[in-house]
Amino acid sequence: MVRLMGRSGERSPRRPGGPHARHRQDADRSRRGGEAGRPASALRSALSGRSVAGQVFVMNVVIVLLLVVAAAVALVLQVRHDSTVEARNRSLSVAATFADSPGILQALRGPDPTAVLQPRAEAVRKATDVDFVVVTDPEGVRYTHPKPDRIGKKFVGNIAPALAGETVTEEIEGTIGPLVQAIVPVEDPDGRVVGLVSAGITTENVGGTADRQLPLVLSAAAVGLALATGGTALVSRRLLRQTHGLGPHEMTRMYEHHDAVLHSVREGVLIVGGEGRLLLANDEARRLLALPPDAEGRHVSALGLPLDLAELLASGQAATDEVHLVKDRLLAINQRPTDVRGGPVGSVATLRDSTELRALSGRAESARERLDILYAAGVGIGTSLDVTRTAEELGELAVPRFADYVTVDLFDTVLAGGQPGGVTPLRRTALSGITEDVPLYPVGRQLRYVDSSPQGRSLRTGRAVLEPRLGEAPGWQAQDHERSAQVVEYGIHSLITVPLRAGTLVLGVVSFWRSVRPEPFDEDELALGEELVARAAVSIDNARRYTREHSMAVTLQRSLLPRRLPEQNALDVAYRYLPAQAGVGGDWFDVLPLSGSRVALVVGDVVGHGLHAAATMGRLRTAVHNFTALDLPPDELLGLLDELVGRIDQDEAADDSTAPVTGATCLYAIYDPVAGSCVMARAGHPPPALIRPDGTVEFPEVPAGPPLGLGGLPFETTELRLAEGSRLVLYTDGLVEDRVHDIDVGLERLRRALETAGETPEETCRTVLDARLPDRPGDDIALLVARTRVLGPEQVAEWDVPNDPAAVAEIRSQVTRRLDEWGLDELAFATELILSELVTNAIRYGGETVHVRMVRDRSLICEVFDSSSTSPHLRYAAMTDEGGRGLFLVAQLAERWGTRYTPAGKVIWAEQPVP
Repeated sequence: MVRLMGRSGERSPRRPGGPHARHRQDADRSRRGGEAGRPASALRSALSGRSVAGQVFVMNVVIVLLLVVAAAVALVLQVRHDSTVEARNRSLSVAATFADSPGILQALRGPDPTAVLQPRAEAVRKATDVDFVVVTDPEGVRYTHPKPDRIGKKFVGNIAPALAGETVTEEIEGTIGPLVQAIVPVEDPDGRVVGLVSAGITTENVGGTADRQLPLVLSAAAVGLALATGGTALVSRRLLRQTHGLGPHEMTRMYEHHDAVLHSVREGVLIVGGEGRLLLANDEARRLLALPPDAEGRHVSALGLPLDLAELLASGQAATDEVHLVKDRLLAINQRPTDVRGGPVGSVATLRDSTELRALSGRAESARERLDILYAAGVGIGTSLDVTRTAEELGELAVPRFADYVTVDLFDTVLAGGQPGGVTPLRRTALSGITEDVPLYPVGRQLRYVDSSPQGRSLRTGRAVLEPRLGEAPGWQAQDHERSAQVVEYGIHSLITVPLRAGTLVLGVVSFWRSVRPEPFDEDELALGEELVARAAVSIDNARRYTREHSMAVTLQRSLLPRRLPEQNALDVAYRYLPAQAGVGGDWFDVLPLSGSRVALVVGDVVGHGLHAAATMGRLRTAVHNFTALDLPPDELLGLLDELVGRIDQDEAADDSTAPVTGATCLYAIYDPVAGSCVMARAGHPPPALIRPDGTVEFPEVPAGPPLGLGGLPFETTELRLAEGSRLVLYTDGLVEDRVHDIDVGLERLRRALETAGETPEETCRTVLDARLPDRPGDDIALLVARTRVLGPEQVAEWDVPNDPAAVAEIRSQVTRRLDEWGLDELAFATELILSELVTNAIRYGGETVHVRMVRDRSLICEVFDSSSTSPHLRYAAMTDEGGRGLFLVAQLAERWGTRYTPAGKVIWAEQPVP
């Protein structure tokens, strides 16, 4: 403090006027009074007692005197203590040595112990500078003593412990004055005490040391007093020079001013030494940092300050407006080192409370966090058009930034895409939280909230409800007393329920639960929860509407697809159809029986999704059905479909809201079980896969025509010979294509899946979908697997007919015999009439070559081949007409009949049901 005041005095001359300047002028005049009188005046000033130096001198004199007195007293006490200790040690040593000396035991047992022991005791006494060596019997009667007249008398002292075998040292008033004596027992070999030896020294013989040392102490005190006087004069001169002549009163007043300013400013001030110890802290610093009363003098790291602040104060580095959080205060720290201009090592730090600024910034930070949550809600909620996934996204977004647990309960009708009803139960759709063992209702649980519960009130009123303390909410506990107790015991203490509203519809309720943060939800957080749920409600309602439309489109699409496969014996067929998750597409398939036990397989795909694609698919499927009735080959049928799609595009080109159909693909195949062949053509469709009976898989080369609707290019057909038991696999591109891999990778994966498939079409479908189906397919998938069968020679009869009407009778005879072999005698008459009419017409109008084939399958099929390309027509003959009734008769006798064309001519066929 003296140094601090001295530095203040050095700055005082810079201010004109004032007491500091006057004192400095007086000091200068006193210095100009002459160097000769300065020591004398300094000494007089020092010894006067009115100056600080004089007071220091008086204090030094008092201290020296006190030290001298204390040293003398301590010296006397120490000498006495040392003398007593020395007397004890010497007497004990002499007594023990004499007791253990040779011949002592024999002397005590002799007839005259005194004669033997007295000379020896006196010799030991003189040699060891003790005052006496006394030997007694067990009764304490002396055998020896420095004064012979005392021999035979009773020993003075406590001999009872010695008789018990112990050594005794004591201070007593003996016959020769105050003394210290030791008593040692003399024991025979059996341990029996037969005598005692005592040696002692009087107190006056071991003292006297203090008398020799006391003059030295007094001399040292006189030297110290002289040094104090000279030092006081030197200190006085230095004080006068450093304080520029300021007296004690001015120094006191200056200190009081500085102290008042230091402790009255509204900024905390800390002075830290070079070793990191706190030297000074004003009142404001103590308040801001909550310093203990004994903080000054302790290291800053031991004051309970935050680690970052303690490191800054201990480092002494310069800092400007560094912000540090101390408990609930935000402090701005400025620090400067004090040794910049030769000052002492250390630093001075000022602290400014910016808690209000922190509160403002905290509110701004809270607002920013809420904006971030709302922005994240706009981006992260509604990424899919799935109601359940949208509800899960709401929970994942709010945990843990807003709540510790979030539950979303939706009406069952909302999950199905419908509108909520008042009596429809709710279902727990999503549950997100910081832990998984929370005792809330699990996902999938059907719920009915009581009217007193917060959820029930939100659903009834359409408004959010805040329950800051769940443990004190009887309406909430009425929902389920047991589970409510578990929830409170788990630590959940606050709740916000917000209805999911989309316009006037209430879709469900969202509950925000808090457990980790001790503070309950407040009104601001209630408003944030309402805004967050309002944004999620829009996405959930969009997903609900999409679910409804998707369900309608799926229903429409499934109604347009075959509900069951037709009965036929040519193929063993299995199929799968899976709509896309993102929207209904235009994939379709069909199995169509044809004449002659043949079967047509169709797989097609309309590019795009939605109701338009499904409706277009229905139109194309209907067109295929109609074109199939004409019994056209695959290339011609695809050509007609191509023209149809082109006309559809032209008709809808004027409607901007309708997407064109261009992009539709189709694969059409006809399998003939009699010949064991398959003819197929494709329009932009993936190639079929073929599994041979031995299990090998291949993709036949089928020319890839353009997609339907492009026009201009013909389609080509490919004919395959299929052994019985072969499996033909038709599919749409959703099975082999995705956004990551191209079709080659998909085809190779399909090949590997087919190689491990079972033998039946059903097993093949299951294996392919298990291996290739993605979790959420982005496109429809249609899969059709057909295993071939072959009609053997025992089911087929063929005849070549000469171009002669007389040959008809022979054909009828052969047919009758074959029907008899097949056990179809009941059909002989009708079959003879049908074949007679068809063969006669073929001979008359069909050309040179006529061929008859009869097939026994699910029905009896009669076919007549000729080389003519003209087709007969059914007509009604007049009463006067001689002919024209043959085909009418065939139509009446047969279940179905018709004509199909071949490259060499045509075939007229008729089918009869087999009884």
